[in-house]
Amino acid sequence: MDADLDTTDLEILRILQIDATLTNKEIAFKLRKSIATIHDRIRKLKERGYIKKVVAILDRQKINKSLIAFSQVLLKEHTADALNEFEREVAKFNEVMECFQMTGAFDFILRIATSDMESYHLFLRNKLAILPNISTVQSFFVLSETKSDTAYPL
Repeated sequence: MDADLDTTDLEILRILQIDATLTNKEIAFKLRKSIATIHDRIRKLKERGYIKKVVAILDRQKINKSLIAFSQVLLKEHTADALNEFEREVAKFNEVMECFQMTGAFDFILRIATSDMESYHLFLRNKLAILPNISTVQSFFVLSETKSDTAYPL
């Protein structure tokens, strides 16, 4: 962690990870600081890249994205151009929620959200599998979700 973060900055980050809808006034009250101080600190945390963006986390069941797959992808070629091309192309797919380059037997792991198995099958056949340089795709489907947290411990 950056040595420039003091306890107030860390507390602001903890609070915002739990509920980013809180106003500066509400955060100031919780931390016993002035609203201006909180406003300035949040602005600086954004400018310095600690806060990348503020979003709403949706209930995937209610928006018909109930099937989650983790798909491991192995590429045929591992040149910088081939890796970059795969990342550029897969980032365009709305179904891909996350893409990580990995160590081990596979090159990438994707978290994919679709409405059902048929939608996943269409995604696989008509989008992912037609990308150049794909060697193998191995998918695992989520049966239940025990924990889904977005807040990092600070």
